[in-house]
Amino acid sequence: MSTIKNVTVVGAGTMGNGIAQVFATHAFHVTLLDTNSAQLEKALATIQKNLDRLVTKETITAAQKETALAHLTTSTTLATAVSNADLVV
Repeated sequence: MSTIKNVTVVGAGTMGNGIAQVFATHAFHVTLLDTNSAQLEKALATIQKNLDRLVTKETITAAQKETALAHLTTSTTLATAVSNADLVV
């Protein structure tokens, strides 16, 4: 049985950024893939805002937020995004 550590999420829309956020907050290394770099920037801003809200509600700590953000990377290139992926969503 293999261990999943690296996840690639294809598509940075509403569902994609939500899925990426959940994986990142659970200590997975996440690459968010989209062909549109502006959409990736928007997705990261949304994730940041959502994590800020969770910190305000005291659901997570500020340190957990920073750790989750550190686990997120973005890519516009399929080959790069999936090169180390254990799971692609």
